[in-house]
Amino acid sequence: MTELVAPPGPGAPGRVFEQAIRPGVADGVGSGRVRLDAIARWLQDVAYLDLVDAGFEEKGVWIVRRTRLRVESFPRFGDELVLSTFCSGIGRFSAERRTTVSGGSASVEAVALWIWLDGESLRPARFPPEFTEIYGASANGREAGVRLRHPDPPADAERKSWLFRASDVDVAGHVNNSHHWAALEQELVGDEPLSLDAEVEYRDPALPGEAVLLRDRSARWIAAADGRVCASILGGPGLR
Repeated sequence: MTELVAPPGPGAPGRVFEQAIRPGVADGVGSGRVRLDAIARWLQDVAYLDLVDAGFEEKGVWIVRRTRLRVESFPRFGDELVLSTFCSGIGRFSAERRTTVSGGSASVEAVALWIWLDGESLRPARFPPEFTEIYGASANGREAGVRLRHPDPPADAERKSWLFRASDVDVAGHVNNSHHWAALEQELVGDEPLSLDAEVEYRDPALPGEAVLLRDRSARWIAAADGRVCASILGGPGLR
């Protein structure tokens, strides 16, 4: 799984953005534990707010390639939380973002790899100099490679039906990355995990409609009805 690098230390150069949040009624299950898809949604929300605050809003399109969540203790409904995020790596057209969720009962570390696309051609584009000026110090020379790492599903993987709803689609016109975590969340029904370490890798945009959920031991894949693998999931409950 993707490395969870440490944040810049006190007094060290590098931009760190913080945002307070309090889980809403729709973020949690009946026990009060916040769902994985809700945490994933927070990660993209704080990333967007950081870009807005830095003056880098609406200068292209961002798509997520990979997200790892390491949960030592789940946030719960009513917790007063702080999301702290910084850039932990920069490539030619990709950036890695580390986020910590703390406060209340929460102890969550996350890392996500994002690819920047030109707003018109929707093809990967090199970052302008101002992006590196804003985020380069915290990256500290660390790169952000975009190559896929997860294995393909084996031919004998277990298969079950899956469904993406029309309400799962976001402003980019495809299923939002946070909803892929629902496949893992579904396995937690009736079981309250104390911790979790899992990573989702996004290969191909998913669209609403019927899909297939594949599984082989601790690995899972979500494929479209035509067989395209849209995402893979490694790990699960318990810390690795």
